Amino acid sequence: MTQWLLDREFHSSSGTVRWASFGTGAAGAPPVVLLHGTPFSSYVWRRIARGLAARHQVFVWDMPGYGASAMHAGQDVSLAAQAVVFGELLAHWELPAPAVVAHDFGGCVALRAHLLHGARYDRLALVDPVALAHWGSPAYRLLGAHSEVFAQLPPALHRALVREYLASASHPGLPPAVLDRLVEPWCTAEGQAAFYRQIAQNDQRMTDEVQGRYGELTLPTLVCWGAQDSWIPAAKGHELAAAIPGARLRLIEGAGHLVQEDAPDRLTAELSDFLR
Repeated sequence: MTQWLLDREFHSSSGTVRWASFGTGAAGAPPVVLLHGTPFSSYVWRRIARGLAARHQVFVWDMPGYGASAMHAGQDVSLAAQAVVFGELLAHWELPAPAVVAHDFGGCVALRAHLLHGARYDRLALVDPVALAHWGSPAYRLLGAHSEVFAQLPPALHRALVREYLASASHPGLPPAVLDRLVEPWCTAEGQAAFYRQIAQNDQRMTDEVQGRYGELTLPTLVCWGAQDSWIPAAKGHELAAAIPGARLRLIEGAGHLVQEDAPDRLTAELSDFLR
């Protein structure tokens, strides 16, 4: 998986989705679906997917407007739309109740699909999720409010902005090759427009609509959080775990918002234990 190629595609209601699966699954082990956040792609799950695939069939996908999936003008890439696409994918994969592991705004997507659209999961792991008000830094809100202006930045300035923004998601710092891979999809003509489009469409209303219903969750739930997350502080992890009946909280020391990159072995161990 060193090249990380999503070799299959699905034509969703929000555009073509690229996806892949790994492993065949041991007897009794549920399939696992991994959801990425913004402004990332399934690439951040590559080491976790490899670790979990020893026991589970693992599904990964780039959401519409991200990574290798379709990016185009007028595309609906809101959290509401992504939750609908996720339900479409579960039906396409014929997965009636997989285990779901969701990072960042993938957490909101998974929660909306379950609470609003009836998607069934065997269990749910939320990794530094976008799930509680208030979220979005002043800089993030500025980019969203003026997306059409920022979309016209000269390519070199846009690349520098995206690079600095992505780099801040890691506590110890991302290796240059990894940072390059995460930045690159946003640096084509389509990618630059898509970067600001997804920020403009990400609305706190999408979490407000489900936040009051977390007490309804009855499935086994794990909340993992990078202890040094500078994007969404670990205090939100305590708050979220307290709002979900029976949820377990695991803080991962030395990790920032991108726990998958900062502490992949520890995160894989926590998820493997939870999935067993």
